[in-house]
Amino acid sequence: MRGNNCVKALKKGVRILGIDDSPFTKTDSHVLVVGVVERNGTVEGVLSTVVERDGDDATERILEMVSRSRFLSQVKAIMLNSIMMGGFNVVDISALHEKTGKPIIAVVRRKPDMEQVKKALSNVCCAEEKMAKIKRAGKVYRFGRLYAQLAGIKQKEAGEILGRYRGVPEAVRLAHIIAGGIIRGESRGKA
Repeated sequence: MRGNNCVKALKKGVRILGIDDSPFTKTDSHVLVVGVVERNGTVEGVLSTVVERDGDDATERILEMVSRSRFLSQVKAIMLNSIMMGGFNVVDISALHEKTGKPIIAVVRRKPDMEQVKKALSNVCCAEEKMAKIKRAGKVYRFGRLYAQLAGIKQKEAGEILGRYRGVPEAVRLAHIIAGGIIRGESRGKA
């Protein structure tokens, strides 16, 4: 779904898939990633997968999780809490869009400081490849209190969608809460 048809299709009552990773420690080799299918504030499904901490498999694992789901044909957009899962395991949002046919909106609360990101990447494997994926994700746009990177959707359309929420979209917030609750036994913090 591309261009102007996206917002029309994202009318009230459509399903959104929100994805976030769980809390993790430096000793964890793998990190839980949770997806929540939400419509009108109601959870209609929960998906999960595991990615390598600071690895290079987030795009593939998320694609597998979404593709095997019975919800794929019903989901109208996929929203990520950042393009990074499990530390510096960077999601290629353009590839995710191309392979699912769904618009991708990766939201964050604070604008990324690219100098800090480059510095932090120097401590992980394959830093150049990860930085290339981050650059491919494109410009970081501001939408009220949120920032987002986009694939398969125009800035204006993404703004109309994100404008429906007071902060982090509900599906992403719920994925954050569920992932934290599973790993810690109780959720805490904000998405």
